[in-house]
Amino acid sequence: MSTKRRTYVRDIMQEKIVTISAGDTLSTVEDIMTLGGVRHMPVVHRGVLVGVVSQRDLLRASLSNLTEFGNEQRRAFLQGVEITRVMSAPPTVIAPDATVEHAARLLADRKIGCLPVLQGETLVGLVTETDVLAYFAGSLAEEP
Repeated sequence: MSTKRRTYVRDIMQEKIVTISAGDTLSTVEDIMTLGGVRHMPVVHRGVLVGVVSQRDLLRASLSNLTEFGNEQRRAFLQGVEITRVMSAPPTVIAPDATVEHAARLLADRKIGCLPVLQGETLVGLVTETDVLAYFAGSLAEEP
């Protein structure tokens, strides 16, 4: 009989996360994502989580408006677009004491790439589809 320990979101979440202000523009998001190698960013307004912006949102905004423009026109466009116009809101969130299995179901059912982790109203982390896949891949490798 297996006595496998239950794993929680807090065990696999990223605690060092980069957030962006709701008043910032898409060009700022693009710069941070490119330099920091991140694909998802929680969006906050006065310290409160209001949405999530992803590389997919950025790409969708760029492609829908700039298919015939060059890089300079694209950058100018992105500098004029506030994050609130393209972010996913309200964000689907999860608590740190939720199970990893629950997080996996939410990500799959909602077809999203990340879940901001909230302890009450405070943003304490971020769990991504990559975090969940890495957890399950490791779990499978440990089984006999």
